[in-house]
Amino acid sequence: MRVRGALLAVFGMLAVAVGVGLLPHLVKNGVSFASVLSALLLIVGLTSTIIGGRDVLHDRRATVRVSGGLTIVVLLALVVWVISPGIAATHVPSTQITTTPADLDLDFNSVRLTTSDDVELAGWYVPGTNGAGLVIRHGAGSTRSSVLDQAAVLAAAGYSLLLLDARGHGDSSGVAMDFGWFGDLDIAVGTDFLADQPEVDPGRIGVVGLSMGGEEAIGAAAGNVMIRAIVAEGATGRQADDKEWMSDVYGWRGWLQEQIEDLQFAVTDLLTGSSPPTTLRSAVADAAATRFLLIAAGDVDDEIHAAAYIRSAADDRVEVWTVPGADHTGGLDTEPDEWADRVIGFLDDALS
Repeated sequence: MRVRGALLAVFGMLAVAVGVGLLPHLVKNGVSFASVLSALLLIVGLTSTIIGGRDVLHDRRATVRVSGGLTIVVLLALVVWVISPGIAATHVPSTQITTTPADLDLDFNSVRLTTSDDVELAGWYVPGTNGAGLVIRHGAGSTRSSVLDQAAVLAAAGYSLLLLDARGHGDSSGVAMDFGWFGDLDIAVGTDFLADQPEVDPGRIGVVGLSMGGEEAIGAAAGNVMIRAIVAEGATGRQADDKEWMSDVYGWRGWLQEQIEDLQFAVTDLLTGSSPPTTLRSAVADAAATRFLLIAAGDVDDEIHAAAYIRSAADDRVEVWTVPGADHTGGLDTEPDEWADRVIGFLDDALS
């Protein structure tokens, strides 16, 4: 009875973790195969965990049943905490283009580019006038539509822009990966495209990215000699070692989080065809010819600490701007004039 109960509880916990990982499909896209599967897994998983726990604790003393029940709840929370992020990052809901550059009165051309691993990426190219070009990268679970406001500011300053849907997002093909582990390949085809445009000087190319896009931008700089400037807003990390600062800042809670992160990314590694990329701090150190502007949200402590940790790899090439009162990637909304002044000023100087 107890062996069967333990097996049922373990199965139930795993089912709940997968169900939670698939919940974004229900939240974003309503009824679909993945969202129905998520609901079924949650129902079956919770039922199995309860029945299994009951069988394991059957005929035990009341104190043992109470402590055992609490243990099962804690174990369930840990299993979900470890497994669900990897499921969510590798099983991403479909995303749709909602606005285009035309909605902001920008002239543009639609493009399709093929990466070195034969994935087709959809994008918009906005020609500029100042001789410099920028790849613009959106965050996880979104599309190039979500970075149009930032693009409009940069276009007004004369920059040529390439807005690309990450693989598996928007109109791009391929399998989405919301920790950005394929970002180096996606950005490489973007910088190659910009370098071939007559209005872009190949020696004056940068990348501007938000959230996942910012992490991809930092990581890509390590192996892409064309990237001379990076603006990354809301970047914290895309693999476990990016969080090594946590134990120093948060003590034992930070140490525990680091161990959980190790397990989370180990699970993620099993679920994707890519391997964990270089850490953001190492990428900055390796990109000796690249300058960086990191923008952190004043209301998100982890962004502030992560930016300081990344900056410590190359204080002379990394600037940090913390936007007071801003939420994640909310710099432009919170301080539109200062965002424009700081970002354009940095890019003008770095890509001069």
